[in-house]
Amino acid sequence: MFIDRVKIKVKAGDGGNGVTAFRREKFVPRGGPSGGDGGVGGSVWMEADEGLNTLLHLRYNPEHKAERGRHGEGSNRFGKDGEDAAIKVPVGTQVFNAETNELLFDFTEAGQRFLVAKGGKGGWGNAHFATPTRRAPKFHYTGRPGEEKELQLELKLIADVGLVGFPNAGKSTLISVISAAKPKIADYPFTTLEPNLGVVDLGDFRTFVVADIPGLTEGASEGAGLGDRFLRHVERTKLMLHLVDVSSLEGRDPVEDYRIINRELANYNKDIADRPQIVVATKIDSLDEPERLKSLQEAAKRDGKEFIAISSVANKGLKELVALVAQKLDSLKIVDSEMAQAQANPI
Repeated sequence: MFIDRVKIKVKAGDGGNGVTAFRREKFVPRGGPSGGDGGVGGSVWMEADEGLNTLLHLRYNPEHKAERGRHGEGSNRFGKDGEDAAIKVPVGTQVFNAETNELLFDFTEAGQRFLVAKGGKGGWGNAHFATPTRRAPKFHYTGRPGEEKELQLELKLIADVGLVGFPNAGKSTLISVISAAKPKIADYPFTTLEPNLGVVDLGDFRTFVVADIPGLTEGASEGAGLGDRFLRHVERTKLMLHLVDVSSLEGRDPVEDYRIINRELANYNKDIADRPQIVVATKIDSLDEPERLKSLQEAAKRDGKEFIAISSVANKGLKELVALVAQKLDSLKIVDSEMAQAQANPI
C-alpha cells in the first residue's frame, strides 16, 4: 500500500534528575557534597532511507519516544544519557509542524538526518553548588523535559520525468515497457491508484527515473476524481510527458483532453504548467481517424511543445521517445549548471 501522508507524535527523552548526596569524610561538613548530575535525554532523529518509497510503516506506528536520561547518583556518579530514537523516511519526505503547518525539513537526498526533537538536559547534583561559603548544599536540579511535537509528514516523489494525462491514457503501460516497473494495468478508469516509479536504463551507466502519476480528470485541482492528492508528486520533476489517447476507443477528443490537463496543472501550480513538457500521442496502433493525431500535433505546435506519437503495445516510437527524453534532460542539466555557476559568481 502506498501512503504519502501521515501524522505522527514524537517525544524526546526527559533529562535525568541530579541528586543530593554526601560522602562520609572526617572534618568535612556532612561528609562533603557528592551528588552527581542526571543524564541527558535521548533525542529523536529522522533519516532519509533510499530503500523506502512509502510512509506506510509510520501509519501503524504513529508515536516515537526516545529514552529518558538516568538520574545521578552519590559519589559524583553521573546518570547515563538516554538512547536516541531514529525514524526512517523515504527520500522526498517533507516534515511539517502539524499545528502551524511550518515546513521544518525537506529530505531530498539519501542519508540526510534531521533533529526532530531534542532531549532534555540533565539536572545538576548538589556537588555542582558547593562554594567556599556553602560547603554543604542540600539541593539539586531536576532534569529538563524533552521536546514533544506533532508532525505532519508528506511524501513527494523525486523523479526526473513525470507522466500525466487522463485515466487510461497509457501511462502505466508505457512505464512497464520502458522500465522494470510493473504497475497494475486494466481497461477501466483509475487503473493507477498510486504513483509508480520506474528506472529507465540508457546504457553506459546512465539512467533516469520516471514517475507514473495516477490519472487526472477535469476539476482535479479542486478535488474531483482522485483530486489533487497526487499532483504534488510532479512538483519535483524536471520534465513532464503529457500522454494523450488519440484512438477513438474512449470516445474523447484528444485536443480537449490535452487542454483540460494543462488547465488543471496551471490551476494547481503555475510553475508546474510552465515546466518543459513533451506531448505524447498514445495508442496509435488503434488510430482509425488520422485527423485526431494531426489536430493534437497542431495544438502542441501552437503551444511550443515537442510532440511524438507512440504505441506501447506495438512498440512503436518508444526508442525515439526515450532518446528525446534523455536529450531534454541533458539540456536541462546544462541549464541548471549554468544557473548555479551564475548564482555562485555574480557579476
